Amino acid sequence: MEMRSYRVVRILSVVFAVFGAAMATAVAQTVETPAEYAVIMDYRTGEILYEKNARVPTAPASMSKLMTAAIVFEKLKTGDLKLTDMFDVSEKAWRMRGSKMWVRVDTEISVENLLRGIIVQSGNDACIVVAENIAGSEEAFAALMNQKAREWKLLDSTFSNASGWPDENQKMSMRDLALLTRKIIRDFPEYYGLFAEREFTWEKIRQENRNALLDTFSGADGLKTGHTEESGYGLVGSAVKDDERRIVVLNGLESNRARTEEAARMMRIAFNDYSRVTLYEPGDLVGEAMVFKGKQKTAPLMVAEPVNAIVHRQLKDNTKATVVYNGPVAAPIAANQQIGYLRVEIDGGATKEYPLYAARGVREMGVFGKIGLGAKTLLAKPDKSSAETASALQP
Repeated sequence: MEMRSYRVVRILSVVFAVFGAAMATAVAQTVETPAEYAVIMDYRTGEILYEKNARVPTAPASMSKLMTAAIVFEKLKTGDLKLTDMFDVSEKAWRMRGSKMWVRVDTEISVENLLRGIIVQSGNDACIVVAENIAGSEEAFAALMNQKAREWKLLDSTFSNASGWPDENQKMSMRDLALLTRKIIRDFPEYYGLFAEREFTWEKIRQENRNALLDTFSGADGLKTGHTEESGYGLVGSAVKDDERRIVVLNGLESNRARTEEAARMMRIAFNDYSRVTLYEPGDLVGEAMVFKGKQKTAPLMVAEPVNAIVHRQLKDNTKATVVYNGPVAAPIAANQQIGYLRVEIDGGATKEYPLYAARGVREMGVFGKIGLGAKTLLAKPDKSSAETASALQP
């Protein structure tokens, strides 16, 4: 087994706060976009690989229809709804402006067709039909949307309607849209295929999917566009390449053409510039812990799971791995006893922590050894403070 050499560092929060500021600067220089708001997320881990104003609530336009669809998906999954259930069309839905499915008042439409009207045609009218039939009114459905936002940890989102129609209380952050997209793909895979459908015809009116990413990036299979005067042009997209999935969210672009070009460019960056690397395999030794009153002065530390990181190609040499524990650790120490954790800091990305375990046990020293240790401690000069020691040991 290969021994990997890392210095041992006791926890020191102020040191890592400085590192965080440096990482934010590095990523800002690596990825640039004209979009006012942007996120690149890795689907498998949920890690935010790139962000720009990601936590700022802003007008989501029709991208908030993902929330309406997700609520329908959940009710289908729990059995509260079936795709064949028929919903009544009200006059309010029929009169709704903006993008339309072209529903007719006093008719019935199946849940399955309404989902296509929402997802493929971006029908504001279809959203109202769904809202009124599920909750009794669009206002009550908006309350349900807000309830689900808290439940699903979408902490930067508030809703006042089902369609994304302009309203000062209709806000979502790009991070929340990425989180919601991940939930839809992960929790409702049986319905996710609707987002890749290229067209849908209702009332003899054929409409194409507005998501140009389906045509401009191989492997793209969703999700939703949005545009209002307040929001600008936005897009939530996802794609798969070489068994990896990425999620890209953009908003605040100046034109449909800019959205089309930037969505494809950012998706290329998501796959081409970020790669998954394995830093350590299970059982790899990553450092040592100092031992107090032990027959050995140190205990080797190992990881029990793969230590992976998704790293931008320009920053791959800046990834830091640090052993963190409260030490020295008093003997006896059992083999496989957890001792601290490995902190992996990805330049411009997330910080992850992995438990560390003793690769072998350390027995406690005998009586005479303890006497000698006590005498040595009495004669020793005062040591530096723990903060100074931590700083000196920082790699």
